[in-house]
Order: sequence, then structure tokens, then C-alpha cells
Amino acid sequence: MSSLVHGSALSGAPSRVLVVDDERPLAQMLDTYLTGAGYAVTQAHTGLDAVALARELDPDVIVLDLGLPGLDGVEVCRQVRTFSDCYVLMLTARDDEMSRVVGLSVGADDYITKPFSARELVARVQAVLRRPRVGGPAQAVAQEAPPRVFGDLAVDAAGRHVTVKGEPVELTRTEFDLIDVLSARPKYAFSRRQLIDEVWDTAWIGDEHVVDVHIGHIRRKLGDDPVTPRYIETVRGVGYRMGRG
Repeated sequence: MSSLVHGSALSGAPSRVLVVDDERPLAQMLDTYLTGAGYAVTQAHTGLDAVALARELDPDVIVLDLGLPGLDGVEVCRQVRTFSDCYVLMLTARDDEMSRVVGLSVGADDYITKPFSARELVARVQAVLRRPRVGGPAQAVAQEAPPRVFGDLAVDAAGRHVTVKGEPVELTRTEFDLIDVLSARPKYAFSRRQLIDEVWDTAWIGDEHVVDVHIGHIRRKLGDDPVTPRYIETVRGVGYRMGRG
């Protein structure tokens, strides 16, 4: 484990990034590029160390390899999500589609497939960190608005809270951000790219079908039938929009 470049909690302090990869040369390369981009970087090379450091350091972003020995990246993400809502960017093998899907289902925000350039990864980290945090100006405006209701579904933008028939639905940060964007303009059909621009960032690059995976998880959690959905409709040839519930 490398020595810590620790950002303080003071305003203007560098964002903290935890790089988790058992390939030490790759971890060091990412450390070098991210440090050069102004981030405070820590490395972990095992899943157990990753969970412990995530709890200790409260990073803003975790760059997480899924192919870790022992405690793999999926389980690391699952455990981290029990105490942190930091952004999680997964590193996966190009042909490992199932791991990507499972990783997103347990709370990862995005993924990047190997091989990739260090510049691309830095751009991804920069993109997620530009997303608005709870308590910013957009949140202040949302606090003035009542929950948005679609049949049995209610989306409370101010409290970042979703219920179906009065029962709370546990969504990841990215899942909530997607349903927040869709429900704010319920008659509008969003393309995948528009949703990425709204939720990830206009600078985001990668496979736009990551949106489909997250929408699938949201539908499952809402109890929505993907064939005849009530809450999130598929607009053929376009993307998605909110249904009437």
C-alpha cells in the first residue's frame, strides 16, 4: 500500500481518490496520473484493505478493479455501499460483461474496460466529480417543490427519497439521479446521451448502454414490468421517459 497523499476536509482541498488494483504497476501508473491531475491518491491492493481504507478515509471516488483475489470488486462495492455514497468507477476486462452488470447492480456508478488509457480514466474521474452533490444550489431549489407523483410512485427530489405504495425504495446515487432527471420532465423523451449528459457529465465517454443497465436495476427495484412498464417507459428509437404510473 502506498503512502497516503491525504486531502483535508477544508474548502479547496484536493478530492480524495482510492485506487484499488492488485496489479501494482497499473495501480502506480493510475496513482501518478491522478496525482498529477491534482487529486489526493491512496492505493489498496486487496479487497480487505480497500474496504478498510474506504471507511477510514471517506474518499470521493474509488477506482475499483473487479478482478481482485479473495474479496473481489463486487463484494468490495457491496460492503462500501453500506457506509458510503462515494462514486465508484469499476475497472473490468473487455469481455467480462456479467461482472459489469453485477457491479452496477450493487452500487457502482460507472465502469471502464481494460485496456484503457490513463488519460481516459482521469477524464472519467473528473466527470463524476463534476456531478452536483447533495446540498448544492439544485438541492436548495428542490426543497421548495413537493414530491413528484406517478401513480403509486413518489419521487422526493429534496430528500432524495423514492417510495412505491408508501414503501421506501433503496436506490444508489446514480439510480436516484436518473429517476430525478426523468421525473423532473415527465413528458420528455430522453436519449441515452442526454441522460448521460445530465447525470454523468457532458465530458463523459464510454459505452452509452450503461444507462440501460441502471434503468433495468431501477425498474426491478420499483417492481416495474420491463415488458409493460408503468413508471419508466422505453421510447423506441429514442430512449426513456417517465410513465404515468
